[in-house]
Amino acid sequence: MADDDYDRRHAALHQGTRLEWFTVGWNMVEVVVTVTLGLMAGSLALVAFGLDSVIEVFASLVVVRYISRHESGGQAARALRLVALAFGLLAAYLVVASSWSLAHREVSASSPLGIAYLAIAASAMFVLALRKRRLASIAGSAPLAAEAALTFLDGCLASGVLLALVLNGVLGLWWADQVAALGVGIICANEARRNLREAATLSTTTDDIADPA
Repeated sequence: MADDDYDRRHAALHQGTRLEWFTVGWNMVEVVVTVTLGLMAGSLALVAFGLDSVIEVFASLVVVRYISRHESGGQAARALRLVALAFGLLAAYLVVASSWSLAHREVSASSPLGIAYLAIAASAMFVLALRKRRLASIAGSAPLAAEAALTFLDGCLASGVLLALVLNGVLGLWWADQVAALGVGIICANEARRNLREAATLSTTTDDIADPA
């Protein structure tokens, strides 16, 4: 029975790693597509979504490294702090840029291609998140579960930016794009804080194990 559990866990981790590599490839393409479309349309929200994908790539690589090398809690904590730093820098940029754009009433053009891509991206991320969550449960892997939550967040971000582009293109709500970018920035700030909190918890747990009272 123990061998069966080990085999199931090993198979789940293997499948999870493959999904993480798929996520890396998807997000690398996503960076190019969304940033290019965003610059063409002058859409800060699309550019923000593309920049967020860079962090998604980094987070996925952290999980792949953690799973493949069976790293310790202290090493995972350092990785989480790096992810938190990246989220924090992106949050600061988006808050400043979107606030400036709102103050100057900058109007972005409609992006039909951006709308189509985001609809596909949101669907793909929700499916990926569900699959990763199931595999993480089977494998008992906290890092994979955390990245599954991040993938779900990516799907939510895609949905939010998609709604903003539709409102801008159909109803002419010029501020929807900037508000969506601001929302992405706030979510990134929350993710930075969450990652720092998890890193602190991992560090404390590791210290307790290394130096028990």
